[in-house]
Amino acid sequence: MLHSDFLTASYDYNLPNELIANQPTNPPDSARLLVYDRQKATIIHTTFSHLLEFIPKEVTVFLNNTKVIKARIFGQKSSGGKIELLLNKPIGNNRFAVMIRGKVLKGSKLFFKNNLIATVEMLLDDGSRIVTFEKSGEMLDFETLIVLLDAIGHIPLPPYIDRADTKEDIANYQSLFAKKEGAVAAPTASLHFTPKLLKELYNNFSTYELTLHVGAGTFKPVEEEDIAKHPMHSEYFHIPSESLKALDSDKKILAIGTTVTRTIEYYHRTQRSEGECDLFLHPNNLPQRVNHLLTNFHLPKSTLLMLVSSFLGRDKALEIYNEAIKEKYRFFSYGDGMLIL
Repeated sequence: MLHSDFLTASYDYNLPNELIANQPTNPPDSARLLVYDRQKATIIHTTFSHLLEFIPKEVTVFLNNTKVIKARIFGQKSSGGKIELLLNKPIGNNRFAVMIRGKVLKGSKLFFKNNLIATVEMLLDDGSRIVTFEKSGEMLDFETLIVLLDAIGHIPLPPYIDRADTKEDIANYQSLFAKKEGAVAAPTASLHFTPKLLKELYNNFSTYELTLHVGAGTFKPVEEEDIAKHPMHSEYFHIPSESLKALDSDKKILAIGTTVTRTIEYYHRTQRSEGECDLFLHPNNLPQRVNHLLTNFHLPKSTLLMLVSSFLGRDKALEIYNEAIKEKYRFFSYGDGMLIL
């Protein structure tokens, strides 16, 4: 019989629908922050505006500078039927992994605004599709496609935000330090920074950046009964040389978000500074390099909740989540957060 830590069902919890945040707080640093100190086993309820008061003075802070692209586009099939396409990531040779809402066949052509055409090349078992994009007979590479998507696309809000995207989401669903285009989901712990709070972070702590382009797989539920059998999604990452020096030192690290954590831990295990990260952290695969984590509250039975449990243990993670529910914290991408010390 599987130990509870390996059972997907053991990572479930009951969340009232009204605690799913459909909008961000304004200003962002007025969001609530639960601070859990593992050594003292204490919980403090505060707000993000007080974040820096709790970060240990000696830590080095790492941020993910990925930038969310307008990855969701609406079009039609040659039959006239409506179609929705979500770009996930480039996979080489001007081919792209995408999710498509609407039935398509291999060879189907999909038509979008500004004369953009997608051709379905492959149907994969996991529900994703491989496509190529063209305009005026020219095959498009990733850089050219991004420019077109910026003109016709929509911000890819997570599936649990039950509304259409708005102009406000273009700024709200993007970190202040977003630079490298390629994510289809935001590194949400970063969304709580205001210009003032970020400036204070830079002034008071050594900060470094890395890139992990968050993919649609971040929302994929764990469907295997045994979490060890879950096929972990992979995402492109890059760590610049100045950041590698800090990682190779003995400095303690605060990761701003689960994406930063996975990237650092993948590098620590493989010594690879660029490529595809498919690391799955859970209570039986613990963090080895990251000391502290700032993160939001995540979906039941998700790899992200399992990552949080790798820092806290599964029982403690669920205990803290239930405390947050009792205190009516707001959950998921636009919700409140937690600092694990």
